[in-house]
Amino acid sequence: MDVLLLQVFNGLSVSSILLLIALGLAITFGLMNVINMAHGELIMAGAYVAYVTQTVFAKYVNERFFGAYFIVALFLSFLVSGLMGVLMERLLIRFLYGRPLDSLLATWGVSMVLQQLARNIFGAPNVDVVSPGWLNGGIQLMTGVQLPYKRLFIIVLVVLCIVGMYFYIHRTSAGRRMQAVMQNRDMAACLGIPTRRVDTITFALGSGLAGIAGCSLALLGSIGPSIGTYYIVDSFMVVVLGGVGKLVGTVAGALTIGMINTAFEFGTTATLGKVLVFTLVILFLQWKPSGLVALRTRALDG
Repeated sequence: MDVLLLQVFNGLSVSSILLLIALGLAITFGLMNVINMAHGELIMAGAYVAYVTQTVFAKYVNERFFGAYFIVALFLSFLVSGLMGVLMERLLIRFLYGRPLDSLLATWGVSMVLQQLARNIFGAPNVDVVSPGWLNGGIQLMTGVQLPYKRLFIIVLVVLCIVGMYFYIHRTSAGRRMQAVMQNRDMAACLGIPTRRVDTITFALGSGLAGIAGCSLALLGSIGPSIGTYYIVDSFMVVVLGGVGKLVGTVAGALTIGMINTAFEFGTTATLGKVLVFTLVILFLQWKPSGLVALRTRALDG
């Protein structure tokens, strides 16, 4: 029972991390159809914001309030990565809509530039973020089974992000405008919707979520200029498996990959487990190319 509980929790933990990373990509790729290869560097930016915020708090803020740095870092990560997304969309992406190959190559170049910029500023070696005291330790369920507060915090954070995204997309006028532009840009423009502004806000939102993901990843290990590249393939796989353009599909894709990956790694090795997951995803997409949750469309007769 203890092994089963531990594996289920590990699966949920991996799924939550993948989902947090893929949420931003579900917007920029799933809704905007932009292949943003610099998504990993937006994650990197969020991780480094956490590191800088920690350094500032340690130097200038009273020691009693040091634990609050991570909450501040979450908001700053969203703002900094969101601002980077705005600049990227206005200076580059908006000229490449409808040209997926060009956007892929251009954003790949941006990712190389951002990685080198991070090396120049912070250095090539990885740096560590110290967890605040309230995230140390865990809940002891039974002998040999402890649920770390860090992982539980990330799971709760993911749930809050999903709920927030759902209400933004489906319950606000800005979200409805975003859906209208993504479904039919020309018709939305005819109805008076400022499509360019909607593009910018949407890309900023997806980029900001990537920053939150990077800030959360800083709790789990060292961070460096290449931290985002380790997750970019997995995040694309989550979005494609779940079904492009569907938030619930992204959730289903992350849970599926996280659980299967944890099960395979328990029975084999980490590398072989990832290979088996990739193989199963490819086979599934051969059978159902639209993913787990497909967009509903209407067929035109005649």
